[in-house]
Amino acid sequence: MRVFVTGATGFIGSALVKELIAAGHQVTGVYRSEEKAPALAAAGAEVYRGSIDDPDGLKDGAARSDGVVHLAFNHDFSQFMANCETDRRVISALGSVLAGSDRPLIVTSGTAIAKVPPGELAKEDAPRVPSSDFPRAASEEAAADAAAAHGVNVSVVRLPQVHDPERQGLISPWIGIAREKGVFAYVGDGHNRWPAAHILDVARLYRLAVERAESGAIYNAVAEEGVAARDIAEAIGRRLKLPVKSVAAEEAPAYFGWLAHLAARDMPASSEQTRKKLGWRPTGPTLIADLERLPLSAG
Repeated sequence: MRVFVTGATGFIGSALVKELIAAGHQVTGVYRSEEKAPALAAAGAEVYRGSIDDPDGLKDGAARSDGVVHLAFNHDFSQFMANCETDRRVISALGSVLAGSDRPLIVTSGTAIAKVPPGELAKEDAPRVPSSDFPRAASEEAAADAAAAHGVNVSVVRLPQVHDPERQGLISPWIGIAREKGVFAYVGDGHNRWPAAHILDVARLYRLAVERAESGAIYNAVAEEGVAARDIAEAIGRRLKLPVKSVAAEEAPAYFGWLAHLAARDMPASSEQTRKKLGWRPTGPTLIADLERLPLSAG
């Protein structure tokens, strides 16, 4: 297949490009910054200049592909809602050139999108929250609209905290906060759980998803169903030699800032259905194992 990948120079995108090429696929990778194009070309991809800020500029590359994986997202959380609406527009644009074909469009979302009772595992078939409650749901709403209005063969990968020793999803900004404050804090008893998966396992899941091309499928890229916040904090505190402490819920906004609304959230997730559908078997290191190998300059 010729696969068009947005976010091809990003954390997950870079790993996916290598995964796809190793499996015999051709990749057209989108880059925004000129300095990132050489590494993308060196990996064996055709380079394509584009940006999520110009959705129409992505259409030609998508139209010439056998399938699209959409990974690009603006992670400036100070304008999170606007970024989610940008993603809605990008998905609509990509879907418009795949209408009337079986070519797959793989959209990226998060496991926190699932609407489940407190303490229960978020499963793939759980209903999603509306974007009015959680803006990131705009991506899945756009995917559903593309399928309903244009018959696009669209599926969704919901991400947990994706990690290696260098980066760990939302844990990376949490580390930055801790370095700035001089203490690594968690909320309450720290028993709230975050799901996780190693970057190479996640890249393999995306490849399997685009190869399977099952319209309407939702996949949870979850290797570990839930790692307790306190365990995360203690692992990082040991590695970076930072004191670890609990803060009360009312103190969380002052410490965590924009991350406060997620810091105490219990959001375990299952990938049982995903594993059965795709034959996906994660084999990478655990989140705690990667945190114990953090660079000492992390954050």
